[in-house]
Amino acid sequence: MDRELSMEFVRVTEAAAVACGRLIGKGDKNGADGLAVDAMRQMFDTVNISGTVVIGEGEMDEAPMLYIGEEVGCGTEKDPAVDIAVDPLEGTNLCAKNAPSAIAVFAAAEGGNLLKAPDMYMEKICCGPAGKGLISIEKSVTENV
Repeated sequence: MDRELSMEFVRVTEAAAVACGRLIGKGDKNGADGLAVDAMRQMFDTVNISGTVVIGEGEMDEAPMLYIGEEVGCGTEKDPAVDIAVDPLEGTNLCAKNAPSAIAVFAAAEGGNLLKAPDMYMEKICCGPAGKGLISIEKSVTENV
């Protein structure tokens, strides 16, 4: 993927993080999540991709979400097909309680290259091509770093 598209993805993630900021410490985890989801979805509507959410928040959370199979982006046939993994607000309770470490999560790959995960919780780790064979979910954080 090119640098321009990467910067568009930064804008998508930033929009989610900024939107939920107004509910930090207000005790409304679903409200904060809803703001992040809405902002991320709105920003996706400006990106020239034909995107598909392959890992979303899932229906298990019973919260606002970008769901698995949802199409995002304003692309046409000439724009890249992109797989998306997303959690607009990871750490909803942290945000609601004004605790550190809530984040907006986003990963993308060319279409057909991200695992289409079922709606379940799982351990995940990702890295760029240089980490292939070096990074492992089985290793500690210290070993991976």
